[in-house]
Amino acid sequence: MILKLQDRGVLFLTNNVITISLFDWLRGQCEVYLYSEYLHIDQLKEWKPSLIVSYNYKYLIEKDIIDYMKENIINLHISYLPWNRGSDPNIWSFIDDTPKGVTIHQISTRLDAGKILYQKECHFETEQETFETSYWKLNQLIIELFKEKWEDIWTKKYILFEQKGIGSYHKRRDLERIKEKVPFEWNDNISDFLVRYNAFYKK
Repeated sequence: MILKLQDRGVLFLTNNVITISLFDWLRGQCEVYLYSEYLHIDQLKEWKPSLIVSYNYKYLIEKDIIDYMKENIINLHISYLPWNRGSDPNIWSFIDDTPKGVTIHQISTRLDAGKILYQKECHFETEQETFETSYWKLNQLIIELFKEKWEDIWTKKYILFEQKGIGSYHKRRDLERIKEKVPFEWNDNISDFLVRYNAFYKK
């Protein structure tokens, strides 16, 4: 379904080529602008988008922008929130053995802590997966979820719900510390890595 443009469309924030297929799809749904630099409030006031979609965007979105958009600003995150907020969520879901999935949520001043629009859990056979394949599958899943729910997202026909529980949060340097002790590559088998990880940390 092609949706009519409301105000000035969607501002799509990203820094990752993996997201471009979703951007291209959105171009067939409404007016959409792609932006990869740090976003300033003055730019936002000039462009006046109806909705901001952040997907693999590396910059912190400031409070003045969140306030200006009045909840019309969402993020696509490849974890089953509140688990694995922050960096490298797919890897940490295996290290910590936490739920795996994807979440579309509102952006708040706390990283990956906003109210949830939609989420979907998934399961992996670690013997058959690498960190790379799990990353690609999670991104494909969240793209499919976004497309499925797009009409309701655009027209705001969703029911928000709070994240439940403490969950978990990781910074980039947390994984760097792990790699210093138990080195691994992006294409390493997950099950093999976990054997080495558990042998080191549980010895």
